Amino acid sequence: MDPFSSLETLRSGLDSGEFSSVELAKHYLARINKYNPQLNCFITIPEAEALQQATKADALIAKGNSGVLCGLPMALKDIFLTRGILTTCGSRMLENFIAPYNSTVAEKLAGSGMVCLGKTNMDEFAMGSSNENSHYGAVRNPWNTEYVPGGSSGGSAAAVSAALVPVAAGTDTGGSIRQPAAFCGISGIKPTYGRVSRYGMVAFASSLDQGGAFGRCVQDVALLLSGMGGHDPRDSTSADHDMQDIHALATGDDKGFTLGNKKITIGLPKEYLENLDGAQLQAVYETARNIFETQGVQFREVSLPHTSVAVPTYYVIAGAEASTNLSRYDGVRYGYRCKDPQNLEDLYVRSRTEGFGDEVKRRILTGTYTLSVGYYDAYYVKAQKVRRLIANDFSEVFKDVDLLMTPTTPSHAFKLGQLTKDPVEMYQQDIFTTPASLAGLPCLSVPCGTINGLPLGLQLIAPHFEEALLLKTGYLFQQHSDWHTQYPEPGAL
Repeated sequence: MDPFSSLETLRSGLDSGEFSSVELAKHYLARINKYNPQLNCFITIPEAEALQQATKADALIAKGNSGVLCGLPMALKDIFLTRGILTTCGSRMLENFIAPYNSTVAEKLAGSGMVCLGKTNMDEFAMGSSNENSHYGAVRNPWNTEYVPGGSSGGSAAAVSAALVPVAAGTDTGGSIRQPAAFCGISGIKPTYGRVSRYGMVAFASSLDQGGAFGRCVQDVALLLSGMGGHDPRDSTSADHDMQDIHALATGDDKGFTLGNKKITIGLPKEYLENLDGAQLQAVYETARNIFETQGVQFREVSLPHTSVAVPTYYVIAGAEASTNLSRYDGVRYGYRCKDPQNLEDLYVRSRTEGFGDEVKRRILTGTYTLSVGYYDAYYVKAQKVRRLIANDFSEVFKDVDLLMTPTTPSHAFKLGQLTKDPVEMYQQDIFTTPASLAGLPCLSVPCGTINGLPLGLQLIAPHFEEALLLKTGYLFQQHSDWHTQYPEPGAL
């Protein structure tokens, strides 16, 4: 069997009896065991549990009681709680944490019969843009192992890119699905805030965190998202909005780039185009635009005037929420506890000093500072006001266009260690992804070319709860391009 097969192809093989779910799981587990030492995609690989799930799936398939996802392998970012299995968030703080219950995402996917092959590596507590901030070591890009896969969901993206699993779940706070999808040459979606339950998803920044999906193609992303999403009464921020069948809506109507009886209009934000890094990236972006234009898509230049302040706004808000969410990890209630503390203060100080990595400490410190007396109004309140302005920019633009198209990242993947000593430059990697996160909008990244053998991504942004339109557009784009069918050469691994 071809490990780079789509979920549709794997589904057909399961249904025809060409192979069983157990055989499929063993096939991918063999690839994980072969390539994970080079890529470091996985933190935990629960082989026995995975084969048990696959055996149950085979029984359901044999009885004719299986759904479209039953028996298919997947992986979960190590931020989703999984009962009885280690959940670390890439941190020493949680290196021994065995979750007592399942996150909603893990519960839904297990309930659909999917087989979880492992928990993927990530930037510690989802704080990072390169996946170099993990307590378990950096993840490497399958296209060139000297480069980063992006972050914070780099383990999930790299695992799908290298066909260690066909699909994987991740989370996106300020670009943590879209950026690694772009860097690893795969498709990835951050849905509307509230579309996927955050119950059992360890919090970083609660008003921004959102679960999403990775796949080699848009169809796979749509299929996995349809199994993850939906209203959850256990999450107070979960949207009570009809999920419908996103996969069918996104891929079932192949009438072209239309919305009702009119052609789709895509906006081109001039502020994003001003930040393109070099002629090669501009040429790749123009090629992608030409594909849309040959299919009759209309383009219109638009303006999102507050784009330039999105990155600082994001890091003020995200840092403030991180400092609050991570205050519970103190060596008493949750997480790592230092040895032989001399007193209560020593317990707190050493547990947090030893348990957290440098980037997490940096964000806790800056977040606590912005929430402190005398600075709360000057930083946090002002950032929330600017956030509203950024959201208003998108609302105004979507009165005239159906979608927005931008690059996902300002360049292709950078080398391991290249930006680790310059946090501000690292934060600038999120320049194209944070604005839509602040507005809570759904976004999709699809492969659109390569430079120097490294992939690039195209970002599509839609109004709230328009995932079907977003995915349909990405699906049709991939009917007229082949970048999603390309994958790393075996010698690159």
